[in-house]
Amino acid sequence: MASQNRRSPALETIENQAETRKRTSISSLPGTVMEKLKTNLVFKSKWAELNGAMGDLGTYIPIVLALTLSKNINLGTTLIFTGIYNIVTGLIYGVPMPVQPMKSIAAAALADAEFGVAEIMAAGILTGGILFVLGATGLMHLVYKLMPLAVVRGIQLAQGLSFALTAVKYVRYDQNMAKSKSGDGREWFGLDGLVLAIVCACFVIIVNGAGEEETTADARVEIEAQGESKRRKEKLRKIITSLPSAFIIFLLGVVFLFIRSPKVVKEITFGPSSISIVKITKSQWKKGFIKGTIPQLPLSILNSVIAVCKLSLDLFPGKIITVTSLSVTVGLMNIVGCWFGAIPTCHGAGGLAGQYKFGGRSGGCVVLLGSAKLILGLILGSSLAKVLNQFPVGILGVLLLFAGVELAIAARDMNSKEEAFVMVICTGVSLVGSSAALGFLCAMVVHILLWLRKWGKEDNH
Repeated sequence: MASQNRRSPALETIENQAETRKRTSISSLPGTVMEKLKTNLVFKSKWAELNGAMGDLGTYIPIVLALTLSKNINLGTTLIFTGIYNIVTGLIYGVPMPVQPMKSIAAAALADAEFGVAEIMAAGILTGGILFVLGATGLMHLVYKLMPLAVVRGIQLAQGLSFALTAVKYVRYDQNMAKSKSGDGREWFGLDGLVLAIVCACFVIIVNGAGEEETTADARVEIEAQGESKRRKEKLRKIITSLPSAFIIFLLGVVFLFIRSPKVVKEITFGPSSISIVKITKSQWKKGFIKGTIPQLPLSILNSVIAVCKLSLDLFPGKIITVTSLSVTVGLMNIVGCWFGAIPTCHGAGGLAGQYKFGGRSGGCVVLLGSAKLILGLILGSSLAKVLNQFPVGILGVLLLFAGVELAIAARDMNSKEEAFVMVICTGVSLVGSSAALGFLCAMVVHILLWLRKWGKEDNH
């Protein structure tokens, strides 16, 4: 009887090996995690990563500044939380994953004088909660699988063109950031004139070009074989193209800021802003959901999760980034930060495209940006808003323009007229109707009708 219950030596050996592997894998887990985090922070080029960190500021600064000046949003708290978000997402994803304000909620707040801080935070918490549930339950992955590529490209193209149109408005007209409105035409000369913006745009084009790939090994060999003159020209070109154009332009804007308004130094106060929990009433929850969450949710699903996932796979094919993880991180950012008064945030395809355009290739890019936000939030707090209000808006327009162009260019891979047809309908309706949700709905209807038409043709044959 005892012999019947005794396990064979071979079975015991297999079980012992399995247990040893299990203990080894568990014990090595911290080391594996640390190794992955280190890999995610490896700079491809220090100057390029620093330059890439500036690529999202054309979107970030105007929206945050408008909400801070018009709604008394706590800028110090927002900088601290978004800085932490940047650092965490850079460590997790290993790509320049952006952290941007939620645009539909910001638009609702700027358009309605009674849509205050509590309503903004309620809208952010509810949007974040829904996105977290969609990600945690796997429903977001189902939506991603069912979404046609042409529709995703249509959303990206619409967002890219929208950024470009806004950028041109920033360059051409004076801006009232507190009211988020355009004023008279911008003067040609001055520290925030048209000439300055045009020179900055030309500088970016000379340095960064159209975003073409670096010189290949074969091309370098050919250059070496063509003589000293050719090598000198190539060396000069390499020096020019390695300049951190966005960083240089941003520093130029900071210098002009203090030249334009030297008295702004007196407005600076040191120390972090006080942080407290936002109290939200039942009516404020309701208004935040109706006017903020409902219009924001389609944009967050389409542009902040699905389009970001697709673009990240296009730009970084070696990285595994899923809609599930993106949906969960966007959800958690808002479920936590909005309770303390931080502006509702999300990822954004435009921010990712902008940071990539200017050289961001690793998580270290946004970790640098996040660290800067965190330090500024702790040292200067909300007094930084008075400083940023003097920043040359034309320069921000230049940064935003190239971020929008880079995002729009991602839609160039449509291989058939049918795909291009669906994409352009999605883009046109999204822009004219000012609603990504409406563009998505129309594009999906067209896609299904085209599929039915093709299905009927196949049956006839």
